[in-house]
Amino acid sequence: MRTYQMYIDGAFVSSKTDKTIEVINPATKKVISHIPAASNAEVEEAIASSKKAQKAWEALPAVERGNYLRKIAAEIRANAKMLAETITEEQGKIISLATVEVNFTADYLDYMAEWARRYEGEIVQSDRPNENIFIFKQAIGVTSGILPWNFPFFLIVRKLAPALITGNTIVIKASSETPNNAFEFAKLAHKVGLPKGVFNLVSGSGGTVGNTLAGHKDIGMVSFTGSVDTGVKIMEAASKNIIKVNLELGGKAPAIVCKDANLDAAVNFIKNSRVINTGQVCNCAERVYVQKDVVESFTKKMVEAMKHVTYGNPMDTKVDMGPLIDEKAVHNIDGMVERARKSGAKVLTGGHIGSNKDGFYYEPTVVTDLNQKSELIQEEIFGPVLPIVTFDTLDEAIEMANDSDYGLTSSIYTQNLDIAMRACREIKFGETYINRENFEAMQGFHAGFRKSGIGGADGKHGLEEYLATHVVYLQYDLKKNF
Repeated sequence: MRTYQMYIDGAFVSSKTDKTIEVINPATKKVISHIPAASNAEVEEAIASSKKAQKAWEALPAVERGNYLRKIAAEIRANAKMLAETITEEQGKIISLATVEVNFTADYLDYMAEWARRYEGEIVQSDRPNENIFIFKQAIGVTSGILPWNFPFFLIVRKLAPALITGNTIVIKASSETPNNAFEFAKLAHKVGLPKGVFNLVSGSGGTVGNTLAGHKDIGMVSFTGSVDTGVKIMEAASKNIIKVNLELGGKAPAIVCKDANLDAAVNFIKNSRVINTGQVCNCAERVYVQKDVVESFTKKMVEAMKHVTYGNPMDTKVDMGPLIDEKAVHNIDGMVERARKSGAKVLTGGHIGSNKDGFYYEPTVVTDLNQKSELIQEEIFGPVLPIVTFDTLDEAIEMANDSDYGLTSSIYTQNLDIAMRACREIKFGETYINRENFEAMQGFHAGFRKSGIGGADGKHGLEEYLATHVVYLQYDLKKNF
């Protein structure tokens, strides 16, 4: 049985309370590790450590800060197999996807390191003679990152890399469901000699650790990825000290399939988007609108594709899908499908808890005969269930797509340029994918509308989330004026 320690002020430490949290393998339901449950005092120590380290870290040239990111990336690649297996064991993600996550994380660190020589301020024209107006882009100070369980390793650096390259320090809270990979990351950061206090890692309950990281007077920004309900609590805690918040919350991504679409491609991309990480991804297709001219053909192809999706032990390279994160997730999804079935919906494949009783599995499922008000259309499923609705006109499809509390990602399948451009303009989501799967690029900007969040991540605009703007008015040659 593994026991991990938190990483505070450059050292690995246990909680003084001796309280621990069990980590469960969702494929076996067995306990695989124990992690510390931090007290408020220990979170305070981590914040104080980051505050103490921040000025010296910001004073380093950005290129030197970037070199640390590159060193961590190199260590991640050297330990890729161990890290991927750690993620799969605690989260249930199939090993091939866990390997992608690890490699993408290393690439992301290298990408953010490249911004060391690229992010910049401005010189603005003044209305006065002999004056320059400078806009400096500077570090916010101490930041905090609260991690989700679905892509736990990548989300470490999605928060840490832009924070560190811009001169901030950061305190990270690992997800209690999937913390082991974060502790392994801390070992690598320590190995490369990252100055103490620049990165601190704590673990524990959201009510204790998360609340402190969101509402502490010495925190300048909190970044959170997770549920809407928790996001509301983060905002409430942050409001007490007017802390900047960066939130990526839920998603209910619509996929519109037009009558001129390449159906085989649409089926393949939507199916892959629906079952990736067992459907536990905020940006994957959560509801499909199919034009009535092709709905019969599309549905038949999709049912066949979902029937061929295999699930089981995520370490098995032959399976397409692993378990859900826990038993609660299984029963939540099963309840949604059962309520849809009782209200008249048709389950064309799947629709039951998985037969493998060793883990938290649910069958790949397709549901039809739904309307726009159905729970499966309005509420986030976060599992391998694909609801299908029929539409007549593009206006109708766009209206239904936009009829959601969420606004993270969306997609449309068409070979008509006019339709594609209308989608770009009229679909009110942070991201729209045209004729491809729902998966963002690190140089883009991952952000949502409505209850899907505030701010965003990735690329130039994600980097700027971690920068404060300082305007300086410089009047010179005063002899001419006085």
